Amino acid sequence: MVITWTTLSEAESWVEYGLRGGMPFELTAEGNYTLFEDGGKEKRKLYIHRVTVTGLKPGSVYDYHCGSNYGWSEIFFFNAMKGGTSWSPRFALFGDMGNENPQSLARLQKETQLGMYDIILHIGDFAYDMHEDNARIGDEFMRQVEAIGAYVPYMTCPGNHENAYNFSNYRNRFSMPGDSESLWYSWNIGPAHIISFSTEVYFYLDYGLDLIFRQYAWLKKDLEEANKPENRKVRPWIITMAHRPMYCSNDDKDDCTMFESYVRLGRNDTKPPAPGLENLFYLYGVDLELWAHEHSYERLWPVYGFKVFNGSMEQPYTNPKAPVHIITGSAGCREKHDGFIPKPRDWSAFRNTDYGYTRMQIENATHIYLDQVSDDQNGKVIDSFWLVKEQHGIASWH
Repeated sequence: MVITWTTLSEAESWVEYGLRGGMPFELTAEGNYTLFEDGGKEKRKLYIHRVTVTGLKPGSVYDYHCGSNYGWSEIFFFNAMKGGTSWSPRFALFGDMGNENPQSLARLQKETQLGMYDIILHIGDFAYDMHEDNARIGDEFMRQVEAIGAYVPYMTCPGNHENAYNFSNYRNRFSMPGDSESLWYSWNIGPAHIISFSTEVYFYLDYGLDLIFRQYAWLKKDLEEANKPENRKVRPWIITMAHRPMYCSNDDKDDCTMFESYVRLGRNDTKPPAPGLENLFYLYGVDLELWAHEHSYERLWPVYGFKVFNGSMEQPYTNPKAPVHIITGSAGCREKHDGFIPKPRDWSAFRNTDYGYTRMQIENATHIYLDQVSDDQNGKVIDSFWLVKEQHGIASWH
């Protein structure tokens, strides 16, 4: 488990921890800090501390605090991740949550502390915006999500609102696996392989056109590895998360409203042309694609190439013949809601503009359950479905 925190002056990086019920703080781990200088006028300096805690007993509860002799945090706790593939991880997932109008925040804080989730997926757009007021808005946002992210792993991907100073607040404040400064990475949990990546490489070309090609090559290699028979057998589910969707039926002229979506089909106005991702994900049998960006919730029928490929008329999500897309960007921010075009597209199954978030449980190798919680309706579940796949990989499309 990686513990990350920030101080405003130089200090050592220590985590003291212990098994619940045992001797408090009997174990210690030392890490280090990196100096982050914000790009604003004040050039504020933040010391980002990271400590990796190893040798944990799977499924056990640990109490911990972090800091140094200059000062300690309050006491938090976490559950060490269970090992193996035969358990059912529980997720909350959402995007586009700011620290002004973060309507879903209180419910997420409470449900996390009640032990309802093993993992949080924040699918881009934080704080609105982390760099504002010389990064003090970022500090405030991190304090707000501390009541979630101090207890369970808080997994992220970059969104368009992180773009200032080449995504520097995002790249410095979060500690995702891999070596791409949290821009793209993958990880395994239970029976799933989860891939997080950046859609923003298609839109901020000033930061480097090569990022599109580097990420694409990495995605292809990662998907090849995940699809090796010995790997797909034990982790059959492949799930992606990234900020801007390939499809949506919103009325705001965003990329996902266009047939020629950059994320879906790539860009022909670059030299060389930049590849899109729909074919790649289809060819490697990605099961479920999680998106945000649109401040609404939309569930799609299984779709590929703008065509619907339901499993059957009666059971569209049982053995579907294409990936399933979920757009969940309605956690709450100062930009309020995004509306929809009056007539849904053929591939749009359900849509709603209530503030809220999505819950997901990977039940086993064949079943995933998802539901959508409306915060406007006091936590009411307004949409739910089972995704059932008896076979995974490209063969399952046929």
